Amino acid sequence: MKSFPLLLVAAVVLAGCNAGRSAMSGAEQVGAGLGDAVTAPLEDFNLRRQLIPTVLLQAEANPYDLRNLNQCTTIGAEVARLDEALGPDTDEPPRQDGSYRSEQAADAAAKATLDAIRGTTTDFIPGRSWVRRLSGAEQHSRHVQSAIQAGRMRRAFLKGIGMQRNCAPPAAPSWFRPRR
Repeated sequence: MKSFPLLLVAAVVLAGCNAGRSAMSGAEQVGAGLGDAVTAPLEDFNLRRQLIPTVLLQAEANPYDLRNLNQCTTIGAEVARLDEALGPDTDEPPRQDGSYRSEQAADAAAKATLDAIRGTTTDFIPGRSWVRRLSGAEQHSRHVQSAIQAGRMRRAFLKGIGMQRNCAPPAAPSWFRPRR
């Protein structure tokens, strides 16, 4: 029973070390994203644009294209390309990255800090909505959102085709089990 206090002290010390590491990680995230947050007004003046991945432009042009998608492996590869551009689909379980609560808190604090900096720098532009319209930034932003929506539609369509053809995930939703 005498070893219990020693274990408790060791656990507290290790938790403190992890919290310190998490705080440093959060500070590094803010440092890495600071340049983008400060230069956010460049997007309003259409001097810097968000690039649209090719796979999303292709999905926007023809979301129901089935050319060269006659095998489960090719459907799965196309879904993987879309996952890379869009992030995980809604049928995917959240990734368990093994991070501690302190790391998650540091990530959230870093994101909030960068959002506040970005908001502050863009608030200095008088008539920001007009600037965005006149510079073409608003139109580009709508194009980005349209491409993202088309990519999501295409991914859902491909997973439906994968189910119809009895394909295993990722060519079908993660919950789907092909019949043998």
